[in-house]
Amino acid sequence: MLRSGSVSEQFMGRRPGPTSGFQSSIYLCPLIGGLKTDGSDYRNLGKSGLRVSCLGLGEMADSVMTMAYGGGVNLFDTAEVYASGRAEETLGNVLKKKGWRRSSYVVTTKIYWGGQGSLSRLQLDYVDIVFANRSDVNTPMEEVVRAMSFVIDQGLAMYWGTSRWNVKEIMEAYSIARQFNLIPPVCEQAEYHYFQRDKVELYLPELYHKIGTSSTGLFPLSGLDAPPAPPGYSWLKERLYSDEGKKQLSKIKELRLLADRLNCTAPQLAIAWCLRSEGVSSVLLGVSNTEQLLENLGSLRVLTQLTPPLIAEMDVLLGNKPRNNKMEGRS
Repeated sequence: MLRSGSVSEQFMGRRPGPTSGFQSSIYLCPLIGGLKTDGSDYRNLGKSGLRVSCLGLGEMADSVMTMAYGGGVNLFDTAEVYASGRAEETLGNVLKKKGWRRSSYVVTTKIYWGGQGSLSRLQLDYVDIVFANRSDVNTPMEEVVRAMSFVIDQGLAMYWGTSRWNVKEIMEAYSIARQFNLIPPVCEQAEYHYFQRDKVELYLPELYHKIGTSSTGLFPLSGLDAPPAPPGYSWLKERLYSDEGKKQLSKIKELRLLADRLNCTAPQLAIAWCLRSEGVSSVLLGVSNTEQLLENLGSLRVLTQLTPPLIAEMDVLLGNKPRNNKMEGRS
């Protein structure tokens, strides 16, 4: 995990230099496929002043990024470990080539191993958000918070967040930040989809109201498809064809019928369903081509159709609405 004494070298791959400063203004991009790009498509990241698009992108191909940006997406997420650093390099190359105004997009990256030079690979003076990717039980929480505060104080990032931390860890980081006049996290990246609900729906809203920490959803389409298990993954095949797996597939079929009724696709419905949750600032998309991206962007139109009666119908269909018992099973 990062330590404050060496964090600038680990993160930048060079000594800190002057940054261009930060602006939270949004550049409203042209329309793509009729997608509106007014303020309703953007949300504040937690209770900070940073505005992010409801849909973020984790795919860095030039054509996909160009279409996403043109469709109003301003959030691009990567990590030091993706493709052993090549994902950061690809993102940086595309941004440099496009020459988009720096304040018109938000770049986030995740760090854990302390690899050399995220900012050098991204060819940026700063990232908007740096995420501590997983908690580190071997490092005192105060040291983590001091390291992240140091990154921000040096102008290498504007905010910091957590990825796959539990609620207790996030609260501990917040309490330490307040105790020592340091900077608390503003966002938690959490897995969120039809079959993973408790953390985002039950516990993170409490943090949002108490300390202003919101969430960005990961893997919104998990469970929609059941591809054949690859060689060596017999356990996956067993899970898919278990009684629980069969029940899940049956629910997915019903959700596809519901999507047909709404005149949308199953992925659009799944993404819109994630976006309707309180405290979710953005949902991160993992797409492989422009056609899939264009389909996913259409989920914003579906969001307006998710009325309380429809959400209640989906809850009955899924049968896994989290119970409001905060004393058990905190994720």
